[in-house]
Amino acid sequence: MEESQRQKKIAGILQEDISKVLQDKMRENAVKNLIVSVTRVTVTPDLGYAKVYVSVFPPEKAVSVVKEIVEMTGDIRYDVAAKVRHQFRRMPELQFYNDDSLEYMDQIDKELKGHNNPIDNPDILPRRKKS
Repeated sequence: MEESQRQKKIAGILQEDISKVLQDKMRENAVKNLIVSVTRVTVTPDLGYAKVYVSVFPPEKAVSVVKEIVEMTGDIRYDVAAKVRHQFRRMPELQFYNDDSLEYMDQIDKELKGHNNPIDNPDILPRRKKS
């Protein structure tokens, strides 16, 4: 099912505001040498839930950082709601997920340049789930 224009607009607003709030939270916690970005936001048709895909660099810390973000979901939702209070009637519930697509593309690029070409041997790369 394709997203409506309204869902896309709300997702864009949420993506921008969530990324600002996450940057502020990282600055407050004095986290150094870490880049956190919101790569994509999808909103359900009833505008009740928003899936937020977060990319973390370096990728070795991604699982622990996303786990911390999930623990701070209530605070993040409150801060974003304060920013969008004049635009939304109701703030969607936020669900955070790790977006590893950049690492996956980097792995494919390395394999294409190296001796383990996934075109010749497709079993090298793990199967991806559709999101």
